[in-house]
Amino acid sequence: MRQLIIARKDLQMSPGKLAAQCCHASLAFLTSKLRDKDKMLRATNAVTGEDGYATEIFFNKDIYEEWIQGVFTKTVCEARNRNQLMKAVEIAKELGLQEGEDFFLIKDCCLTELNPEEVDENGVGRTLTCIGFRPLPDELAHQISKKYQLYK
Repeated sequence: MRQLIIARKDLQMSPGKLAAQCCHASLAFLTSKLRDKDKMLRATNAVTGEDGYATEIFFNKDIYEEWIQGVFTKTVCEARNRNQLMKAVEIAKELGLQEGEDFFLIKDCCLTELNPEEVDENGVGRTLTCIGFRPLPDELAHQISKKYQLYK
């Protein structure tokens, strides 16, 4: 199992910005499960009395045993530009993967070094930086990554 992340090279992100965007992409599949408000329960810690939230998360057996209990294998590839990054979405969908469950588009809020390439209905500008996949069997990850080279 490996987690595939594909980041845009044309944005010329600084090493710190690139690392942050790849971290967002890596965590997206985990945090998507935590953002499900219907599954989050308000709870109080029995020991401290502190209020917080609790939830149970279901993971596919292979993801849990081979990735979470394993070594968190990741492959970071580069896309020349937005169009090439979006080709990964097409490939993923052709393989039966679903956005928001199997892969996640990461958009920067453009508060530091990037300029917005799109503005939403609330006037918030964002730039698509990368795509992160849930941990995939190596063969499936390779079907997507074979069109890309390792990020240099």
